Amino acid sequence: MFEVRDKPEMVERALLVRLSFSKREADEDISLLEELQELVHTLGIGVAHLELAHSRAKHRKFLCGTGKADEIIAISKAHECDCIVFDNELAPSQQREWEELAGICVIDREEVILDIFAQRAQTKEATLQVELARMQYALPRMARMWGHLDREGGGGTGGGGSAARGMGEQQIEVDRRLARKRIDRTKRELEAVRTQRATRRKDREKLDTPHGAIVGYTNAGKSTLLNRLSGSDIMAKDMLFATLDTTTRSIELPDGQTLLLTDTVGFVRNLPHRLVEAFKATLEEAVLADFLIHVLDASSPEAEKFFDTTIHVLNELGAEGKPMITILNKCDLVENPEHLESLKQRLSHKSPNTLIASAHKDIGMDHLLAACSEILHNRVQINTYRIPQSEGQHMGLLHAEAKVTATEYEGNDIIITAIVPTIIAGRLQKFLTK
Repeated sequence: MFEVRDKPEMVERALLVRLSFSKREADEDISLLEELQELVHTLGIGVAHLELAHSRAKHRKFLCGTGKADEIIAISKAHECDCIVFDNELAPSQQREWEELAGICVIDREEVILDIFAQRAQTKEATLQVELARMQYALPRMARMWGHLDREGGGGTGGGGSAARGMGEQQIEVDRRLARKRIDRTKRELEAVRTQRATRRKDREKLDTPHGAIVGYTNAGKSTLLNRLSGSDIMAKDMLFATLDTTTRSIELPDGQTLLLTDTVGFVRNLPHRLVEAFKATLEEAVLADFLIHVLDASSPEAEKFFDTTIHVLNELGAEGKPMITILNKCDLVENPEHLESLKQRLSHKSPNTLIASAHKDIGMDHLLAACSEILHNRVQINTYRIPQSEGQHMGLLHAEAKVTATEYEGNDIIITAIVPTIIAGRLQKFLTK
């Protein structure tokens, strides 16, 4: 598989191409091409030119017609490009045809994203997930790695089938067998890691601590938001896919509840399906959470499309219908307040609980915390108890599992007011004051 960081001298000037098959979708095509430019910049590749190429129909060989293919090659040569990056998904055979025609490296959007993920993965789970996705992508493309050996004959007459095959064909078979074994081994290792995650999650569930997942488009400010709410220092940079590994932090809500918040990997439009599959263990935090905090970059002109992209992926994961708070983040970067208010009104039809905020400037965080408390309001009760001092074990339960807000002493009794999780309130029912 092509790896930019291992061979930096190979890629200095890239031509970015999106093949468009409908002029009615020109705006969307341009937006996706610009997004590809951000992805390629994330890999440290220089972009020489962006080309939106129109084709009347899809063709098997190049995806477009041969005439259009020749035009694209001419553009790459005019700009002295050493790589062509397609925003469209290319079949392995199409990738080989393009490389033979161009004489330079040709990759697609999926390969770019896979290489970014490979650079950013840190934990064992994320590393295994990326490795699995990359091997599954590379397996049908192995022929291009050994094409130079196909022409070396192995014996043109007589002999068995093995003697009649070229060295390249033999090497491909060996490599594919090894790759399949490696894929199977990685799947087993990943399953073991997921089992460990499931065990840790069960331990969390025993505590009955509510759990929220922060989701959204890549670079929307999810990690910055978690840092602001929890006071932690998760890496939060202005780049795509800065976060690949989930991070969970504990915060306290205004009503005294403890809330676990998890930061998740960001989404992009046309996220490769194999990555959705490979990262299900990471993204399942969104499926299992009690509610979602959907973060949007309010300063982006594509904010509504990004909203739809995230909802689409969440639906694929089975998280549709979950309670959700939508945050229009980076409000400090929006110059027109009327535009911000209009965006909020439009999104409120899709997500009624929509708030304006800036995690970086600490704007609207109090409203967000209040909204979290409101979603979880039925999980706690504010009660006052009269507990005899001889019933000390119940006092211990309150201090361990609830938030005590007031304590008074009256004779041999203790009058105690606390924010109590519903799950333990029943055990204290007899001590409730009227």
